[in-house]
Amino acid sequence: QVRLVESGGGSVQAGGSLRLSCTASRDTRDTTGWYYLAWFRQAPGQEREGVAAIDRNHIARYANSVKGRFAISQDVAENTLTLYLQMNSLKPEDTAMYYCAFSQGHRSQVLMLSPDLYQSWGPGTQVTVSS
Repeated sequence: QVRLVESGGGSVQAGGSLRLSCTASRDTRDTTGWYYLAWFRQAPGQEREGVAAIDRNHIARYANSVKGRFAISQDVAENTLTLYLQMNSLKPEDTAMYYCAFSQGHRSQVLMLSPDLYQSWGPGTQVTVSS
């Protein structure tokens, strides 16, 4: 069982920066398995979109729309993972609810940005970018 809690959302003007954080608390028995952590976002009336993902070996993957502007990273402790998303040069089209997600037990780099790979989700944090 993994519990995810996001923080760091807010309102910012275009060109600004925000840093999102997500704490993933997990059972210590699960710490040795393969996993992925990811950020997704969903704007009103749109499908949930994969933004960035990172695997246990710190290999990252990004959506084309955020490459060069966003950076995903993670800190690993005994039974807690902390996921970050540094967002720079923000644009109004980045406005959305941002969700942290966790996947364990499956290895698929192809699906790293697909919501189908992830079993656990946080409640989300709102990011609003004004022009």
